[in-house]
Amino acid sequence: MKGNLTLASRYFHKLILIFSSGLIAMISFAQDKKEIDVNVTSNKTTFWGQPWVWVVGAAVFILLLVAILKSGRKS
Repeated sequence: MKGNLTLASRYFHKLILIFSSGLIAMISFAQDKKEIDVNVTSNKTTFWGQPWVWVVGAAVFILLLVAILKSGRKS
């Protein structure tokens, strides 16, 4: 494949590679912020934060899993 490429197309591919590498480097450095303010305190209570929702969800999942696995048996 390399033998078929002309000299101009090789330089063009190298130029695109250098440009995209520089762009990725700039984007990754742009994500670097020294101060991060994370406020996790909230007065809102969501329903999935309640323990009983997780227990009911796990029970339904186990029942569905048992029903699917049991229906695959012929005996």
